[in-house]
Amino acid sequence: MRVIVFVVAFLSLFQWCAVRAESVVVTVVEPYADMHTGPASEFPIFHVIERGERITVLKEHTGWYKVVTDDGKEGWIAKAALASTRDVNDRPLLLAQNNFDGFKSRTWEFGIFGGKLDDVNAMSVSAAWILTENIAAEISATQALGDFSDNRMWLVRLQHYTFPEWRLTPYFTLGAGQIRTEPSATLVQSGADTRTNDLLEVGAGVRYYLTRNFVMRAEYKRLTALTERDEFEELNQWTLGFSVFF
Repeated sequence: MRVIVFVVAFLSLFQWCAVRAESVVVTVVEPYADMHTGPASEFPIFHVIERGERITVLKEHTGWYKVVTDDGKEGWIAKAALASTRDVNDRPLLLAQNNFDGFKSRTWEFGIFGGKLDDVNAMSVSAAWILTENIAAEISATQALGDFSDNRMWLVRLQHYTFPEWRLTPYFTLGAGQIRTEPSATLVQSGADTRTNDLLEVGAGVRYYLTRNFVMRAEYKRLTALTERDEFEELNQWTLGFSVFF
């Protein structure tokens, strides 16, 4: 059930990324700006916004912005037209770039991944804060549902990107966290207990910038769990998935 919630939440995040609310008020400084009925030049122009008029930006979609004028007219203007406006402080409006340059200057990244934890299918979600162009701090949660146990794992990790200026680049990770193992009902009846163990992680992966706000990542983690008997248990995790960035 938690995996389904993770997937639904992340799909909602993808949709929010594709059509994102801006909620800013700007003033047109060019002689005019054409307002279209839809987010493409093929849609007809039904209104012309004149110099000095204020508009409120509602949302963005594929390089077009839905706006509303002070007298209530709603329509779409091109990104180039919005870039020529000024904000309430009479400064040029800075628009987020949905391209590779925007990716290199991102602040946050959210991801969803599928793969294997040893021989068990696993689903993971993550959130990362980009510290520098080479280093990111990430927290991740994983759920693996096996025939004999249900494993839930969380990690706090640092990622180091070797060549951040490349669209395709390797990276390395180092992290720590915990894993909680709950045995199946049959094993519980036979006396097996739920246990929580500390984890250490080293890993490597490759990241590829796809398009707009989307990134693909493939990753391998070597996990070391410290058991209650002060013994080490080794786990392997392989993941493949996608991230969105802001």
